[in-house]
Amino acid sequence: MAGSEKNSTFEIAGMSIRPGSRSTGEFPLARLVTGNQISMPLSVINGREPGPVIWISAAIHGDEVSGVEVIRQVTEKINPKEFRGTLITVPIVNVHGFLNSERYLPDRRDLNRSFPGSAQGSLAARIAHLFMSEIVSRCSLGIDLHTGSNDRSNYPQIRSDLDDPETRRLCGVFGAPVMLHSKTRDGSLREAASVLGKKVLLYEGGEANRFDYNAIRYAVEGILRILADQNMIDYTAEQADKSCYVCRSSFWLRAKKSGIAIMGSDLGDTVQKGQILGVIHDSLGKRLGRIISKSSGIIIGRTMQPLVNQGDAVFHIAEVEDK
Repeated sequence: MAGSEKNSTFEIAGMSIRPGSRSTGEFPLARLVTGNQISMPLSVINGREPGPVIWISAAIHGDEVSGVEVIRQVTEKINPKEFRGTLITVPIVNVHGFLNSERYLPDRRDLNRSFPGSAQGSLAARIAHLFMSEIVSRCSLGIDLHTGSNDRSNYPQIRSDLDDPETRRLCGVFGAPVMLHSKTRDGSLREAASVLGKKVLLYEGGEANRFDYNAIRYAVEGILRILADQNMIDYTAEQADKSCYVCRSSFWLRAKKSGIAIMGSDLGDTVQKGQILGVIHDSLGKRLGRIISKSSGIIIGRTMQPLVNQGDAVFHIAEVEDK
């Protein structure tokens, strides 16, 4: 139900977004070697009524394009005049990498290992510092969208600190098929934001440089459920998948031989210890080895590349704590 209290004007990136409106803008980052200015795009929906301030970010790794489509679909469903609070969306954080369909920045730094950054540091450090000071500092909750990397695809999953009761509750609200307890990594956005007391949900789904529409659908529905949970929208969200797997740990199965991998299992499959998940042949059809699960669990990631070298990661298995 609509209230009587009116939201305030939201100031960011030189914009003044009045209550009940939306606006797009950009943060100037740097100049290319050609002299052209490169900027980080953002969109802000400032609701008519007050409420939480939340951010959604994507493409911290420049080849993770699915999040851009997730954000587009989410924002087009929101009417600012019926919205409460403020939503900041940054569909492309790593603009340099996005332009080249590459995971990293031009100096090969991983932006998601460069937080909280520095205003006087490397390009990655400066972008991280800008994001922390202009976006994260204003918000109470963030949703960071990712995909698999290096020819790998991920089953839709939320990775977060499941030891924190409120974060675990939010993971359940999001409703991805898998929630995986994940410690923060040094230099990651999630770690830097957590230090500031912000709740962060990291979503993984699909593969780099591709649209996985099933993973996109889970992300869109999950975000809308979170917005409804935070009383920012009046949205009758579709019920989350009841078969959510809660996982505390995971491991990669690696190829013991080089060759051509024939996969017998796929993302989302539950597997048992000792189960054969695939077979590796040489180019003449001779069987070189089998890929055998060393524990029971659910497949949350797999390589999409049939040619494997000895030691390559093939299947990512999460061990199930609860369902």
